Amino acid sequence: MERKTKVHAEEGKHDVVITREFDLPVELLFKAHMEPEIFEQWMTHDYGTVKVLKFENKKHGGWQFQNADPNGNVVFRANGVFHEVIPNQKIIRTFEMEGSPLEVQLEFLEFEKLTDDTSRLRMHSIYRTPELRDQLLKQPFAAGLNMAHNRLQNVLSKLK
Repeated sequence: MERKTKVHAEEGKHDVVITREFDLPVELLFKAHMEPEIFEQWMTHDYGTVKVLKFENKKHGGWQFQNADPNGNVVFRANGVFHEVIPNQKIIRTFEMEGSPLEVQLEFLEFEKLTDDTSRLRMHSIYRTPELRDQLLKQPFAAGLNMAHNRLQNVLSKLK
């Protein structure tokens, strides 16, 4: 089955560009990234639960979530800072996986209205070195992101 979430990474570069079109209004797609209760729903999966620990969705506000296995053991935590939030248009934030060798990355999320009922998310992530970026790409990153975006589509379709 073809992945709807596309990951583009040029050889030797510091960044990754991720795009996905959704059958959702742009306002709902943006809301999925800004409301902790909705975020937890689409980030939770069969092999773990996501819980938002901190979510200050404003300029210089912090965020943190954790993923726990079915037994409640914390598998990982991620955190960052919002640098800019423009409703239904853009989020600029940092993303760091605690205890990971991947280091912090800078993410630019752009939300684009295609029609009244469809939208596109474009994520541009920048890493300190091409080698750090390549470490991420060696993991099942693209498949996991595609599954999360599929859940996002399903969860939000019920809210439309």
